[in-house]
Amino acid sequence: MSATITSTPEASVPLCVDLDGTLIRTDILWESLLQLLKRNPLYLLALPFWLARGRANLKQQLAARVELDVAVLPYHQPFVEFLRAEHRQGRSLVLATAADHRLAQKVADHLGFFNSVVASNGEINLRGKNKVRQLAQRFGVRGFDYAGNSTVDLPVWQESRQAIVVNATERLAQQASQLTRVSGTFNEPNTALPALIKAIRPHQWVKNLIILVPLLTAHQLTNSRLLANALLAFVAFSLCASAVYVLNDLFDLEADRHHPTKRLRPFAAGRLSIPTGALLALACLAASTATAYLLSGEFLCVLALYFLLTSSYSWRFKQVELLDVFFLAGLYTMRLIAGHAATNIAYSFWLLAFSMFIFLSLALVKRFTELNALRQQNKQSSKGRGYLANDLELIATLGIVSGCLAVLVMALYVHSDEMLKLYHHPVVLLMVCPLLMYWISRVWLIAHRGKMHDDPIVFALKDRVSYLIGALTLAVLWLATGN
Repeated sequence: MSATITSTPEASVPLCVDLDGTLIRTDILWESLLQLLKRNPLYLLALPFWLARGRANLKQQLAARVELDVAVLPYHQPFVEFLRAEHRQGRSLVLATAADHRLAQKVADHLGFFNSVVASNGEINLRGKNKVRQLAQRFGVRGFDYAGNSTVDLPVWQESRQAIVVNATERLAQQASQLTRVSGTFNEPNTALPALIKAIRPHQWVKNLIILVPLLTAHQLTNSRLLANALLAFVAFSLCASAVYVLNDLFDLEADRHHPTKRLRPFAAGRLSIPTGALLALACLAASTATAYLLSGEFLCVLALYFLLTSSYSWRFKQVELLDVFFLAGLYTMRLIAGHAATNIAYSFWLLAFSMFIFLSLALVKRFTELNALRQQNKQSSKGRGYLANDLELIATLGIVSGCLAVLVMALYVHSDEMLKLYHHPVVLLMVCPLLMYWISRVWLIAHRGKMHDDPIVFALKDRVSYLIGALTLAVLWLATGN
């Protein structure tokens, strides 16, 4: 059985489609570069030599060394559906891109509706005038339509029959209309500012309030000078954390795109470009360093160590089972150390020991939640993690034990000499133990039922019971302090 397709003026003219920023909301070159540097940062030394032989050679060298999962790239879905409809009507579709031919062909094979691919080949970078020349030779001047998204595409539109403007500004559409007829636009509302705010994750800054804990436990919250130093440390850590969040999202693009919720993050979804992310991370880090200079050299060293550890975690150690949760617990404890460094309050052995156990338990809750979701999806392993679904019970055991150890440390602290110096009624502090034990048990119960947020800290911020337990704990501390 055969089908007959009646040719129309539109269907008889091939439609050439740009890839980067048009068909997908990202850039294949930047995606390849990030993946390569994540695998081995020493490749950074080879980049100038590859680039010296031209951008086409650079793209070819990168394409030969990376394996992008093109199935999860952030495609512009309305435009993709338009192309599918054009393909069903018999129109010839050509993927015309400056990306390397190897990766461009993988995209074309995945989508299945492109008739051919015209791309960079290691010698010719198919961009701007080179693209115009190739398409004009192949289809003739005004013998093709072209879909693009940037000013680099203006020379191509000048030689095309019609233009389709995708993911571009109104100004670019007007420029294109002065060169040829614009037959369609595929634009979305400008969400750059909300995406930037989401990328730096200001809601996560609440974790840095841990810096104030040394002031609280030393009964120095009313000391204005120390409180001002602690708040400056909070700002510095928050900006540093935002820089790391952005870098983490950039290096975790492919893994995030395989995750049911993380795929909506600004960089994974293509709402922000990779170069924008790099500049944003540098800006946050510079502002963090400038703020830290207002405090002590010790605090600046702690902040630098925190950045080094968090970057190491994002780059490699988050993929190593068990080591990743110890890293997370250690990073929370680093915030306590930063609070001591910023205020010069003497370190407390009990506070540091308590923090290591309680934060290890919360880190294990985070992994338990991910593994529980993995098991529900009937998957055995997760992208970018070293765990298996069968590790679920072990992770739960380790997490519950860590939480119990935190309560034990709290109970032992009540009988310490340090406690007697700060509290008139230290025995009253024993009431914190059942409150803490209840909260930890409840967190694990909710996680066991599959109702825990990806991040237990975010869960606590939205949980009324957590606020109630926090208020009761402060009340107990006040009673233990009183005369």
